[in-house]
Amino acid sequence: MKQGYLLIVEDVPDILRLLEETLKFKGYNAVTARNGQEALELIKRERPAMVITDIMMPKLDGFGLVHRMRINPETRNIPVIFLTATYVALEDKAFALNIGVTRFIEKPVNFERFLETIDQLLSQGVPSTPIPMSEPEFYEGYRQRLEKKLTQKNTQIARDERLLASISEEEKPSIKASLQFARNERDELQRLLSEIQERMENISKSS
Repeated sequence: MKQGYLLIVEDVPDILRLLEETLKFKGYNAVTARNGQEALELIKRERPAMVITDIMMPKLDGFGLVHRMRINPETRNIPVIFLTATYVALEDKAFALNIGVTRFIEKPVNFERFLETIDQLLSQGVPSTPIPMSEPEFYEGYRQRLEKKLTQKNTQIARDERLLASISEEEKPSIKASLQFARNERDELQRLLSEIQERMENISKSS
């Protein structure tokens, strides 16, 4: 058994199970959490060798999880791999690296590359991480990312709604499923934006 546990943070059960089974098959001690808040509680009890996390999750998402880890000296140097299908633009990756993400892997996951990345990070020792962002810097950068994603998601929803009105009945179920998924993501982005705006206002009042 390879030393130290790997913490997988993912809110989609099928993806979480696939990642867990893949890592356990390769001999890793894999532990799971369904959101960033659960992950922080596990990390407080026992530090993992690595955190592998999705970005969009309820309660506390990947960006928030990494920021909390990096401002804490005890967890600052734990390597973190981001897995995401939503935040894939160059500016998303730049923000992730600036807050202290170690590696960035797009979904659907290429498992050969995924496992190579894990082996590489575990063998190279404690990585150097950037100086943690201040709270205002973090939330401003985060807000910009969320607003851009929300604009893109609204464009996608409008496109799918127009498409739904012009396709055959046989084609509608798949478009409806895609549309519902996009609406759920939009609602989550709006919730996060409201939360971030409130935190930024509180920081401004206290400064």
